Amino acid sequence: MGDRFVVVPVDTGKTSGKEGERSGSTGAHPAPDTGGSSSSVPGTVFEPAVHILEYNREPNKYGDGVPKENSPFINSAENDKNNYDGTNMALFEEEMDRHPMVSSLLDKLANYTNLSQGAQEHEEADEEEGTKKKTVKSPQMGTFMGVYLPCLQNILGVILFLRLTWIVGTAGILESLAIVGLCCSCTMLTAISMSAIATNGVVPAGGSYYMISRSLGPEFGGAVGLCFYLGTTFAGAMYILGTIEILLTYIVPQAAIFTAERKEDQLNALLNNMRIYGTICLSLMAVVVFVGVKYVNKLALVFLACVILSIISIYAGVIKSGFDPPDFPVCMLGNRTLQNLQFDKCLKTEIINNNTVSTQLWRLFCDGPELSSTCNEYFVNNNLTLIQGIPGLASGVISENMWSAYGPLGMLVENKRLPSVGGIDPAKDIYLPYVVNDISTFFTLLVGIYFPSVTGIMAGSNRSGDLKDAQKSIPIGTILAIATTSFIYVSGVILFGACIEGVLLRDKFGDSVKGNLVIGTLSWPSPWVIVIGSFFSCCGAGLQSLTGAPRLLQAIARDGIVPFLQVFGHGKANGEPTWALLLTAGICEIGILIASLDAVAPILSMFFLMCYMFVNLACAVQTLLRTPNWRPRFKYYHWTLSFLGMSLCLSIMFISSWYYAIIAMGIAGCIYKYIEYRGAEKEWGDGIRGLSLNAARYALIRLEEAPPHTKNWRPQLLVLLNLDSDLGVKHPRLLSLTTQLKAGKGLTIVGNVLQGTYLSHEAEAKKAEQNIKSTMATERTKGFCHVVVSSNLRDGISHLIQSAGLGGMKHNTVLVGWPGTWKQSEDPQSWRNFIEIVRETTTAHQAMLVAKNVDSFPTCQDRLGEGTIDVWWVVHDGGMLMLLPFLLRQHKVWGMCKMRIFTVAQMDDNSIQMKKDLQMFLYHLRLDAEVEVVEMHDNDISAFTYEKTLVMEQRSQMLKQMHLSRTEREREAQLIHDKNTTAHTTMNNKEEAGPDRVHMTWTKDKLSTERNRNREPNANVAVRDLFNMKPEWESLNQSNVRRMHTAVKLNEVVVNKSQGAHLVLLNMPGPPRNRGGDENYMEFLEVLLEGLNRVLMVRGGGREVITIYS
Repeated sequence: MGDRFVVVPVDTGKTSGKEGERSGSTGAHPAPDTGGSSSSVPGTVFEPAVHILEYNREPNKYGDGVPKENSPFINSAENDKNNYDGTNMALFEEEMDRHPMVSSLLDKLANYTNLSQGAQEHEEADEEEGTKKKTVKSPQMGTFMGVYLPCLQNILGVILFLRLTWIVGTAGILESLAIVGLCCSCTMLTAISMSAIATNGVVPAGGSYYMISRSLGPEFGGAVGLCFYLGTTFAGAMYILGTIEILLTYIVPQAAIFTAERKEDQLNALLNNMRIYGTICLSLMAVVVFVGVKYVNKLALVFLACVILSIISIYAGVIKSGFDPPDFPVCMLGNRTLQNLQFDKCLKTEIINNNTVSTQLWRLFCDGPELSSTCNEYFVNNNLTLIQGIPGLASGVISENMWSAYGPLGMLVENKRLPSVGGIDPAKDIYLPYVVNDISTFFTLLVGIYFPSVTGIMAGSNRSGDLKDAQKSIPIGTILAIATTSFIYVSGVILFGACIEGVLLRDKFGDSVKGNLVIGTLSWPSPWVIVIGSFFSCCGAGLQSLTGAPRLLQAIARDGIVPFLQVFGHGKANGEPTWALLLTAGICEIGILIASLDAVAPILSMFFLMCYMFVNLACAVQTLLRTPNWRPRFKYYHWTLSFLGMSLCLSIMFISSWYYAIIAMGIAGCIYKYIEYRGAEKEWGDGIRGLSLNAARYALIRLEEAPPHTKNWRPQLLVLLNLDSDLGVKHPRLLSLTTQLKAGKGLTIVGNVLQGTYLSHEAEAKKAEQNIKSTMATERTKGFCHVVVSSNLRDGISHLIQSAGLGGMKHNTVLVGWPGTWKQSEDPQSWRNFIEIVRETTTAHQAMLVAKNVDSFPTCQDRLGEGTIDVWWVVHDGGMLMLLPFLLRQHKVWGMCKMRIFTVAQMDDNSIQMKKDLQMFLYHLRLDAEVEVVEMHDNDISAFTYEKTLVMEQRSQMLKQMHLSRTEREREAQLIHDKNTTAHTTMNNKEEAGPDRVHMTWTKDKLSTERNRNREPNANVAVRDLFNMKPEWESLNQSNVRRMHTAVKLNEVVVNKSQGAHLVLLNMPGPPRNRGGDENYMEFLEVLLEGLNRVLMVRGGGREVITIYS
């Protein structure tokens, strides 16, 4: 918005005369942002002022031309300086810093504008250099000057003047119309899509790159933006090659450095001349652009005038040819076209002074000038004929030029209407002065060569910052320019075919008309109008490309989405992209070294087509998604048109050159993946994000319909982290384990609970979330972060377990670290929370993983050597124990480890058969693992187990006495320890001195039997003595004794077999149903894990997670 509005208080007429004079003499002053409050002077009464919007054309100092992503209206830095001290809106005054007054918003709207990246950026100082900005005029250009003429100038160019006649002669009028129609339809559909995008809000400078990146996201934007940059750069090379071709072929052929003695060397000499002069021309143009780009912009109108005058002269020549065709004879030998460069007369012999002498043409086909010399057979057998190269509109030649005349490299250009004798093998004659094909010709090649002549439709959108009303001018100007140029091309195809002889049309360089430009022979009043006009047109187009391409690269670099390009965002103090210009000149030199206009044209066609394809895709995506912000002022678009345009672009890419298309798409794909992997995070509200949201919503609804099949099951993790006092992650290795377990697949939610209220801890929650995300990035954990503030940790964790995730995308596994300091903790709530997590995951039918000594787990950069991952499969948990080692071994950290599976056999089990069955089971599961069956025959409960249980229960009883002081609890714990030590010593002494041997290991049955015997009058005295000796054992909870026995025995076996393993996985027993024994449960687990370093306890979720079926 180029116009400015400021609020001016105007006297309403109710003030005193003195005050009226004061207000009248003051002039226009901006009203303060106080919501309309006014100060009062004692003794003077002021009536409310009427606020009037006054026009102000002062430009806005909006940065350095780089598109800013923050809103220019809301939450900008200036808002913090506006203090509200009025009373009318006091109800909202506390939120005024976040929600400004509407008047403030409108003021910022009125003072917002966007500056052109190209036309005005060079007049500003670069912001990072700290130089003061120069004042830039408000944009004043309308549709005609701002869009229509620039598009016309960019579309019409080198291909029209140098190749269109050759395309018409080679493809014929019908196929040429098909080529023109195909390419013009593609650009017209693209212009419709571009108009919709360009009118959907303000488009800052950056043109197509800005539109694509903000519509499809930074990855697509960066990839397509760089492709558009490469296309523009190679276009510069093509225009320079066109300039040199006109210079050396039609203006000053004698300036050629390399000359060919033989005809077969002519092509190489021409290419070498193009390389030398092209490099010189590129250097001069780069210096011009570096020194004063503003002169290039001012000369643009001159270059455009050259194009328009040249086209007018063509139409004038066509009209004149209808009644007075120009005289450009073409010499034919038989039906073959001769190069009319080395002879003046189309005669074999001539009579001079009554003597018959040979002509210059004779000497080209014969051994010598003598009439008796040996001549070429075809030359001897065929007559020479002169035909008019421009027979004119009324000649009827149009019927002969309707059909194609494709051919291989070296094919002679022939007129089939003329008689021809001999010449069965024309390959022998291609080095004679005939006009021949310099390249193999076919339809698809001509499409690639012609397409650059319809590019340039982005010129209007690139100048959006210069336009008075961009949303109106861009659609109208661009579509009118395409319609105009399409008419010029279509009419040109028909008129060239109707006026020019076919052999002359196929003569690419005009060799048959003494080296004249073919299209120039048709023009009026002179061929030089076209030659000079096309020369300056190509010069101007080359300068425009070298001006625009560096600025496009600078815009991409300053967006920061491609890290290695950031150096090209810097420039001179006045904003000139110096480094970008150097890179552009270097890439342009590659095109110059190719040297062939016909070889460079398909390359830039690929890059432009890819850009146009994504413009259509952006419009189609936005239309189909029906994004609330998608409200283009241009209404004549439809998603089907955009898809048709996108399909046309893709088709033309592969039609013109399938290998160039694959290379261009490969380059774009590599850039896309690089930006995705290394690029800066940008949120531009792009359509791909909207598409992702729609796809995610659809997928979530589908997932909600039924639980996943066993074949699709994978651990979707909820990782519960602990934070330290600085809100940093305590155990980052837990995230490393997550990454190794997931290998980037499936869902990962990293959760944490802060204690308190959200209103008072919102800042801490944000900081915690940032810290967790930073640690996740360091550990390469891909997933989501969820920080909850709750009145207590217990409820917060419960909320996470219940509500984390969405729909069918919810976690099915909870990963936590083992609370290793639970014994030392004064607050029992820590281990109670852990047990409640176990209970809640069981209730929710979720699996649970508990990592012991998680800080000793490897990082993602470590590489474990040969070792084992030991799985202790005690009870069936749905296959989790089998699946987890397989997933871990997919990661390079655990890739060298082997898998071992241990299972426990009881007294009645056939261990040999168990091993065979387990091996077969693993075979069907397609898992490679060693199998071992461990026999645990001794089920007797040892005295050590009883002692452990006794100490555990007494400790639990002690901790329940919460009213005791800490000193008293420590004293009581010491007394219990001393008492147990004394009792243990007495027991050992009795055992040594007793005459009767008493079994010191007990089973459940033995214990109940001895109790019954103890009640009998004749019970064994030795056994009674035993129970008298250990009265505490009788009072022990037998359930605890059995659990402790299991923990002790299993721990002994695991430590014996797996102490050296890299990782041990084993079944995690569930907590007791009676909450009174929670502290005992922690003790059981502690005993079970004793002596093991890296342990992952696994608790299944109550469903099968692995299957033998395909």
